[in-house]
Amino acid sequence: MDQRRSVSDLFNPLRPESNRNPPLYPSLIPKTLISLPKRGQNPSGAQKPPAMETTVSYQRFPKVRIREMKDEYCKFELRETDASMANALRRVMIAEVPTVAIDLVEIEVNSSVLNDEFIAHRLGLIPLTSDNAMRMRFSRDCDSCDGDGQCEFCSVEFHLNVCCDSDQTLDVTSADLRSAEASVIPVDLAVKALAMESSSTSYEAAEQRGIIIVKLRRGQELRLRAIARKGIGKDHAKWSPAATVTFMYEPDIHINEDLMETLSLDEKRAWIESSPTKVFDLDPNTGQVVVVDPEAYTYDDEVIKKAEAMGKPGLVEINAKEDSFIFTVESTGAIKASQLVLNAIDVLRQKLDAVRLQDAEENDFSELKAHLG
Repeated sequence: MDQRRSVSDLFNPLRPESNRNPPLYPSLIPKTLISLPKRGQNPSGAQKPPAMETTVSYQRFPKVRIREMKDEYCKFELRETDASMANALRRVMIAEVPTVAIDLVEIEVNSSVLNDEFIAHRLGLIPLTSDNAMRMRFSRDCDSCDGDGQCEFCSVEFHLNVCCDSDQTLDVTSADLRSAEASVIPVDLAVKALAMESSSTSYEAAEQRGIIIVKLRRGQELRLRAIARKGIGKDHAKWSPAATVTFMYEPDIHINEDLMETLSLDEKRAWIESSPTKVFDLDPNTGQVVVVDPEAYTYDDEVIKKAEAMGKPGLVEINAKEDSFIFTVESTGAIKASQLVLNAIDVLRQKLDAVRLQDAEENDFSELKAHLG
């Protein structure tokens, strides 16, 4: 069964499914949150008639609009939700979306100038393509290798064997790593392969060398075996798939046109220039101040302070829309930025599932305890 979902699908737990494909997360369907008492007795002891049940649902249906999307960059709007959801999504993207990274290094020969621990650390920080990371097992949970973390279900093996035979310095790079799994390779090699397939000329020769691990001189050698495992950024930064994830409240800017007309042309220019970013500009035809880029506003209040200093308080009103956020996501290349967002939503829903299941188990235990008295 194909379980791939779009962003809108994943944000909507009540999206209708076919009879053959039930919802993946049935426990996320919201239940009654507030319920008025059904029955009660008045002071005289007479039974009251059953009261009408009143339910209030706090369910929200966030909406997403993609503004820009590339393999390693994504910008989108998240609307009709609150800051808790936006920040949870941001934190999950940074720290809890799994990827694959080198975690164990067995060095057989190392006659370079760098010690073994230094090289192992550099190998761990090389980003690896992790499109299949969500389907892999964590080594600690793998029953095929008893948690040893060295089987095909939870790990990928790499080998590196380089020896310098010339008088010229030899760069040992990520391109020298040999993977046992074609789908898990250094990100720069995957980018190079795509560039060659598309006959792109923008891929510079310097980038084709790969990520430098160490440099060797004549007679020096490096031979090792490395094991890459699934992990999350919360455990170590090498597993984080995000270079940066940020969101900002969408600003709502209103200019008091009546007050603005009382300013001279020079005063308008001075007021516009008080903003450290290019949010406002002067229309050359009408001479009016217009908002050219509201998202450039950094909530610094400089234009508000300038207006007050000019004796024009209330010249502009700037408020943050509390249910609208603008996200910027940059990936390390381990997975595409769009897939990073989808995987983060999937992980977040699994965490909510676990919380709801825990609450249900605690309620069942309380009922059993009360029954046993």
